[in-house]
Amino acid sequence: MPETSIYLHIPFCVHRCAYCDFNTYAGQEALIPAYIEALIREIESVAARRPDSLPAHSIFFGGGTPSLVPTRHLRAIMDALRQAFALTESIEATLEANPGTVTAQSLAEMRAAGLNRLSFGVQSANPGELRLLERAHDFFDVIQSVQWARQAGFERLNLDLIYGLPEQSLENWQNSVKRIRDLAPDHISMYGLTLEHGTPFGRWAARGLLPIPDPDLSAEMYEWAAEYLASSGYAQYEISNWALPSQESRHNLQYWRNLPYFGFGAGAHGSIDGLRYSNVLRIKTYIDRLTPPCSTPAYPLSPATVNQNRPSLREAMQETMMLGLRLVSEGVSDTAFRTRFGIGIREAFPNEVDELTSLGLLEWHSDALRLTPRARLIGNQVFMRFVGD
Repeated sequence: MPETSIYLHIPFCVHRCAYCDFNTYAGQEALIPAYIEALIREIESVAARRPDSLPAHSIFFGGGTPSLVPTRHLRAIMDALRQAFALTESIEATLEANPGTVTAQSLAEMRAAGLNRLSFGVQSANPGELRLLERAHDFFDVIQSVQWARQAGFERLNLDLIYGLPEQSLENWQNSVKRIRDLAPDHISMYGLTLEHGTPFGRWAARGLLPIPDPDLSAEMYEWAAEYLASSGYAQYEISNWALPSQESRHNLQYWRNLPYFGFGAGAHGSIDGLRYSNVLRIKTYIDRLTPPCSTPAYPLSPATVNQNRPSLREAMQETMMLGLRLVSEGVSDTAFRTRFGIGIREAFPNEVDELTSLGLLEWHSDALRLTPRARLIGNQVFMRFVGD
């Protein structure tokens, strides 16, 4: 079995941003101690029912705002993971953080606890755009947080940006990208804004209170940034991610290669031994489900699990194509696909491969099928062709 990864969901936020549709909650910080205890019990519950020690090569604390959690709790979680899993010596342990929620001391304590990679949600360097996004930080907080992180010994940093904001100009976007680049992060993620149903942004746009982002301008922003980052030494390895040499996110590569990962925490998803599962969403319900006496479901499920599904062979092949084609350089290896499923990509998807290659949206590069550069802006349309049956 390949090495696995571990995702831990920390759903706490000081404020829920208007564009966010993640499983997050504001104003419930008083539940953090009980939540951490429940999270550790879930880790121990799952690990206790596996007969052998499972090697894990990446850990990711996502949210929410994991940097709100006191470092003593983060250390306790890391200690529990060391007891439960055979963590590799080169483990990648990432924590998502908001600028302005960390200090020089807290970052030093995180590093001492075993965390070695940070992902800062910067989103923009423009004050007006940060206010629109309801972010609590300013760009000075970003500069200070990066400086403290480097001083604490974090050699791997990711910075997130969002483009395609309402009334965002190309000039403002270019300024944000350049200012991020000046901070010399090892990894940069750039995501186009989506107006998700059920979010304030989505409701405001539906009522005509928020301008809908211009898709042509968003495409121009994306293409400019890709060219600029390439000229700055960053290689694009995934549709929304760029990295310096050997600085790709190991954890996210696990997802895109459709490899196994555990999910712990409220609303977390996992995929282990061919079984996909997800946990209950609400913080209090999650804590209650993991308060003894707990149920003991079959491995790899936990008392917090509410959904499970074992994809068919066909569904697993479709997922592998949808996820793997996001890797714009690597693509999906035909050899690896054949080893995993017993048939090659063209045998599994003859019509889709022929049509998309003839349209110039997919190309063969050595052994792998991958998106062409012109298809990166319409990747979702390509991916959906593989789930049409």
